[in-house]
Amino acid sequence: MAIQLSFHGAADTVTGSCHLLQAEGLKILVDCGLFQGDRQWEERNQQDFGFDPRSIDYLLLTHGHLDHCGRIPVLVRKGFKGKIVCTSATYDIAKIVLMDSAHIQEEDAEQWRKIHARKGVPQREPLYTTMDALDAFQHFGTFAGYEQPVRLNGKIEVTFKDAGHILGAAFVEVVIKGFGKVIFSGDLGNRGKPIIKDPCFPDGGDVVVIEGTYADRNHKNIETSVDEFRKAILDTCQRGGNVLIPSFAIERAQEILFYLREFYEQKKLPACHVYLDSPMGIRVTDLMRRHPECFDEETARLFEKEEDPFDFPGLQFTKTQEASRQINAVKSHAIIIAGSGMCTGGRIKHHLKHNLWREESSVIFVGYQAEGTLGRKIVDREKQVTIFGETCRVNAQIHTIGGFSSHADKEILIDWLQHNKEIRHLFLVHGERDSLASFQEEVKKRNMAKDIHIPHLNEKFSL
Repeated sequence: MAIQLSFHGAADTVTGSCHLLQAEGLKILVDCGLFQGDRQWEERNQQDFGFDPRSIDYLLLTHGHLDHCGRIPVLVRKGFKGKIVCTSATYDIAKIVLMDSAHIQEEDAEQWRKIHARKGVPQREPLYTTMDALDAFQHFGTFAGYEQPVRLNGKIEVTFKDAGHILGAAFVEVVIKGFGKVIFSGDLGNRGKPIIKDPCFPDGGDVVVIEGTYADRNHKNIETSVDEFRKAILDTCQRGGNVLIPSFAIERAQEILFYLREFYEQKKLPACHVYLDSPMGIRVTDLMRRHPECFDEETARLFEKEEDPFDFPGLQFTKTQEASRQINAVKSHAIIIAGSGMCTGGRIKHHLKHNLWREESSVIFVGYQAEGTLGRKIVDREKQVTIFGETCRVNAQIHTIGGFSSHADKEILIDWLQHNKEIRHLFLVHGERDSLASFQEEVKKRNMAKDIHIPHLNEKFSL
């Protein structure tokens, strides 16, 4: 039986997840994400996938983050006719994410059109349009409930299990009759977080593809991280500055609101204004209320008591650009939650322009910052950065709080792997290469897999 596995994203990098499994007459794609980060990787979005989109029968989508779903409209435009399988919550998230991404692609293309017109160079087309995104939604149609097998043909069955990463996120177990089980972790979540449940464990895989975003380190515990977060807010307000929180719109923004609401109720939040300045974050906050099946016990109890875990006095949702601009007039005691999480775009860049040079202000990073991004440059303490073509000094206090991460750390990844008895092939993806190499050595020491691979982009393996 010829089983092949190839890697067309999240190999040699953290972003652009896209893996192709060929078995029993089917070509099954797992995720189709956008490359993000420096220009080298973003240019990959314009290139061929490394396979023919017309040949793909199924796309299994683990969750709705852009680096896992962001190239689906391109896949469809280039001929994909198959079916997309995911959880219903992932479908709802993906609709918001892909429409927002298409809008950004169109805006960026228009901006470059003017620049290129002045220079007399060929026009730059958007990677995909709003219509391309709408076309992609027609291929979503098979919604998988957690722990409910979906049969793809007579010999292949897939089961989605709760990955505990974001709303609706799953890892996927693919059972191939006569061969065994292939497991794709997607992105595995942290433990002990509010709102959603902890990740489930796999039920034994022969071949495992696992992410390694934080494979070389452990997070601080959540209690320490929450206390550090609150102290950074208090210190900033005492200095008379503003707090900027670059945040991913999905899960992270809602988690920050959850803790700020707790601070308010416990009278631990100073008198201040809190702004969720993210149209996507606002839409996702509204959407989360539709999927109580994904909540952990703590959050479920709040909703049962008709208490909103994402709302409290002093919180403002700023939907319009004009409302966002008005925040710039606030010079002190403002907590501004805005995207993008890596500062590569969105409204956070405007707030950085107005606050990053101020010694009294703070920037609190609560998520991973990929190499080449503006967020990574700030975290790495570069003395000055470029924002909208202008140089800006980095004088604000910079805080990085790893405990808020929605990704599993080294300890959780090891524990998750240990639930697989005899792994024949283990593939490490979705991590920086040094991090994955460190994890590879750890796995070898524990004799957890027969063969361990760190694949390169477009590399193919016969299983």
